[in-house]
Amino acid sequence: MTPKIDASALRGDAPTQPRASRSADAPVGDPSPGAGTARATGKVILIGEHSVVYGHPAIALPITSISARAEVTMTTAPSRIDSELFHGSLAAAPDRLLPTVTAVRAAIAAVSPDAQVHVRILSDIPSERGVGSSAAVAGAVVSAVSQALGRVLTPDERFDLIQDAERAAHGSPSGLDARAVCAPGPIWFQQGAIEHITVGAALHLVVADSGVRGRTREAVAAVREVRRSAPSVFDAAVSSLSALTTLARTHISAGDLAGLGAALNAAHRHLGTLGVGDPALDHLAAAARAGGSPGAKLTGGGRGGCVLALADDPEHAAELVARLRAAGAPAAWTTHMEIA
Repeated sequence: MTPKIDASALRGDAPTQPRASRSADAPVGDPSPGAGTARATGKVILIGEHSVVYGHPAIALPITSISARAEVTMTTAPSRIDSELFHGSLAAAPDRLLPTVTAVRAAIAAVSPDAQVHVRILSDIPSERGVGSSAAVAGAVVSAVSQALGRVLTPDERFDLIQDAERAAHGSPSGLDARAVCAPGPIWFQQGAIEHITVGAALHLVVADSGVRGRTREAVAAVREVRRSAPSVFDAAVSSLSALTTLARTHISAGDLAGLGAALNAAHRHLGTLGVGDPALDHLAAAARAGGSPGAKLTGGGRGGCVLALADDPEHAAELVARLRAAGAPAAWTTHMEIA
């Protein structure tokens, strides 16, 4: 049986999302009646991209150093959004903000259908880099709106509302982003189901932007072409990626950073075999390894976007950020997962 292809697990953030507002409005601050504040992080696929499209597992985790924040107050005026990209009524928001508008409306409909709200959005998560911008903005918005209207969402309620917004962004989202931007640590994702992964030793990672916009549709088509024209090559690469993902989970739980790094390096090679590599990604991954990273690879759809690199500790992570910036990355972020 031909497996169902679900490329949405790899997608970046096709619509441009609101960035940090530079308005003079003061933050809402601590939640109070009629007000809500919430945050969601960026996300990164640690391993399993592209094989996850064909039903195999992937591991994703939050990027703890970049986030989206929403501040919401109830109002008697028509609902309004303030962000770096747009200031105005919800009804007048441009099409590129449809996912965010959908998040606001879905949360209102779920909690208090007749309510009006003023939503302020601040985000330092870049769009179109595969790091979860649209899902993080939606996650912050639905939680803050619901909180302002007197409801604290359950994880499943929050997920469902984020998915409403992600459908506006991506059509048929896998759910990986919606889960990862709200996760406290690494998650195992397969065919829509998730499991939280035990962390046996603190994980420190650097995510670096290649400066090349990710071309997910092109990358997915390239993998599909390998599958058609060289099925034995496709089967070997995808099977290896699936096995490496399982090994990576074992290494994370055992606290084996050397083993995890080796799995990441091998995954990068197999992704190159599938045709989703890019010279800029190879360059940054090599720079990270030269800087002592146990493992580095592309993350997400490929053919641009970001690389991730494993670090030994926070000081090493800072060194890798500097090295990757010197190697040409226009931006780099750190993320860490504590033992749990």
